[in-house]
Amino acid sequence: MTDLTRRTLVTTSLAGLALTGLATNAAPASAAPSVAPSAVPLVRKRLTLPTGIATGDVTTDSAVLWSRASGPGRLTALLQAVDSSGEILRGRYGFSRTIRGPLATEASDFTAKIHATGLPAGTRFALELNFEDENGAGEAVRGTFSTAPGKHDDGTEDARGGGRPSSSAQSFVWTGDTAGQGWGINEELGGMRGYKAMHATRPDFFIHSGDTIYADGPIAATVTEKDGQVWRNIVTEEVTKVAETLKEYRGRHRYNSLDANMRAMFADVPVIAQWDDHETTNNWYPGEILDDPRYTERNVNVLAARGRQAWQENMPIADAAALWRPGKVDAGQYQPARIYRKISRGPQLDIFCLDMRTFKSPNTDGKEPYATNILGQEQADWLIKEVRKSKATWKVIAADLPLGIIVPDGAVNQESLANRDHGAPLGRELEIAGVLSAFKKYGVKNTVWLTADVHYCAAHHYAPERASFTDFDPFWEFVAGPINAGSFGPSDMDKTFGPEVLFAKAGRFPGESPRDGENQYFGHVDLAADGVFTVSLRNANGAVLYSKALTPER
Repeated sequence: MTDLTRRTLVTTSLAGLALTGLATNAAPASAAPSVAPSAVPLVRKRLTLPTGIATGDVTTDSAVLWSRASGPGRLTALLQAVDSSGEILRGRYGFSRTIRGPLATEASDFTAKIHATGLPAGTRFALELNFEDENGAGEAVRGTFSTAPGKHDDGTEDARGGGRPSSSAQSFVWTGDTAGQGWGINEELGGMRGYKAMHATRPDFFIHSGDTIYADGPIAATVTEKDGQVWRNIVTEEVTKVAETLKEYRGRHRYNSLDANMRAMFADVPVIAQWDDHETTNNWYPGEILDDPRYTERNVNVLAARGRQAWQENMPIADAAALWRPGKVDAGQYQPARIYRKISRGPQLDIFCLDMRTFKSPNTDGKEPYATNILGQEQADWLIKEVRKSKATWKVIAADLPLGIIVPDGAVNQESLANRDHGAPLGRELEIAGVLSAFKKYGVKNTVWLTADVHYCAAHHYAPERASFTDFDPFWEFVAGPINAGSFGPSDMDKTFGPEVLFAKAGRFPGESPRDGENQYFGHVDLAADGVFTVSLRNANGAVLYSKALTPER
């Protein structure tokens, strides 16, 4: 329904009065004293923010501010520096800025983003977002976020207002897989409680490692679990079938935002978002033609274009090349701009956010004697170049697919890069082998790979003395998720890169519901001022299941 504007309402009211007079053959003025009509009340419909607010890709000096309006309007932000108690800072460390952003229109599903730059490092901000239309400012929603720690020109570290135990210390969480396998928002159980558990750790930011929605997984009002208990979902029209239209993909993102735990966390914790397969459909790759009777549109490139648009509209990503331009989608081109990017988190931490879906080769058995794509040559070159020149103590590589876990796509084909062959690298493994070899060649230290996708949590150490391919330095990979989806695993490992499984934890049976939170997982990283990088794997009740402290190589 189109919202009535003030002018439309006034015009409609006057026209209505005139038509009423004609219909009743009103007497001329001389027949009766003139009586002034009562004033017509004007209904001012304020714009609201029905899915909350979010920040994302926050660095030492910038942040993306995001929201969705209930109708057309201009996004406006108020940023104020605050101390750890929330009091506004004055004087030397005071900072206040009002930013008028872009218009939210139907072309962007009424979403809008502001890329705020020139922010002071190591600073906590109180944030207020609203949308303005011709009736003025609408509902205001408040949140907070902190810029990453930085250094002054004299080399001393910034210590403004973040409330951290040390100016250079920070923490973050990561996971993947939201609302999958038909397990949606169950308010009887407190909604998606994994988000509440992550929020309770008070992280500085959150990496969503992909499968931010499950566009291919219908959600029913009730699901009978294996033990006979009944799971009750909130249901909207768009989640009752597989997503095919742009409206249905958008509806999946709107659905997740109905969860109070997610909205609260996103208002307070910046997001670094990745996409994987379920933002479009299960295990997809470019050029695929689906053989799935649930779909009337079988061309994956068409579906991916719609899924990509909806994802970019709803994710607060900052890379200028990745910001979505409404109305520019080409049905045969699902990659209008790259989304792999680097997020600088101060002198101790850089995040390299990969895209292991857009440039992916077809899913085969993975045993080609030549390199096939998981990143694509351009992205692989970018990763080597950017990690090599990074001066941060730790280089976190946020991957939406694991390296050594075997992830089948049917009886023969492989979804990720592991191919069940424990010998020398083949197919997609050759591309990753090239990346790892380059890291060694250029003396890159302190890389950690973080991922999700497989619906269980694990800690893997990779070392050349256990591997068939040996031209690389040892490194760690940590796996988390799901955060609100069915549990699976643990899976078999491919030994090409010499992984050792130090820890793995999964649910009791495949597809188990998130009911008790014991089989839902997220990872937490505490990066101390002295550079110690402590990783813990936790369940959705907040219990620590495994912890590993990594000391940086100098």
